[in-house]
Amino acid sequence: MSDSSPDPTLTRRLAEESRSFDATAADAERNCWMVVHRHVHGVLPSEYDIRDVPEALYLAVLGERRALDALP
Repeated sequence: MSDSSPDPTLTRRLAEESRSFDATAADAERNCWMVVHRHVHGVLPSEYDIRDVPEALYLAVLGERRALDALP
């Protein structure tokens, strides 16, 4: 997978998974970052976790999540 063009199937799956965190905080940016972090590093971030996530993947997931949220 290239940072410049994330797989649309993966992007959609991660965007849908990000909704599972809405019960703790309905913050799409936070929840998309958490699900991408889990996908990349294999674990959810801890309070002191400073590992990066691929920006292109994060932005693609966030865009897909916003599109999903805009559906009636």
